[in-house]
Amino acid sequence: QVQLVESGGGLVQAGGSLRLSCAGSGLTFSTYIMGWFRQAPGAEREFVAAINWSGASTRYTDPVKGRFTISRDNAKNTMYLQMNSLKPEDTAVYYCAKRRVPFSTLNDPSTEELYGYNAWGQGTQVTVSS
Repeated sequence: QVQLVESGGGLVQAGGSLRLSCAGSGLTFSTYIMGWFRQAPGAEREFVAAINWSGASTRYTDPVKGRFTISRDNAKNTMYLQMNSLKPEDTAVYYCAKRRVPFSTLNDPSTEELYGYNAWGQGTQVTVSS
């Protein structure tokens, strides 16, 4: 079965950086769009970023544009999220997720929706102190 495991979360001061990783197994990793979502306390889980199956195209939510970079290494079945200039409002549990359909496109509106994904990691906590 598909397994996604996040790592790299932690506590960091505002303005600092963290790099999250998501290791996948049980899937043909290189054929799926992969995404990052986050959930702050008391809030809905929200889209952060997604990357297409080859790594050539990316998509971000506006609040993280210019600060976060999503990337992937298909040879290692791993996706990354480099987070720079972190702000207290970035505090959340971060989840990686696998798109439902292989070789889908980032232009599809469901790229930013929870229902567009059918496998999730357990999450990693990111806490940004002010």
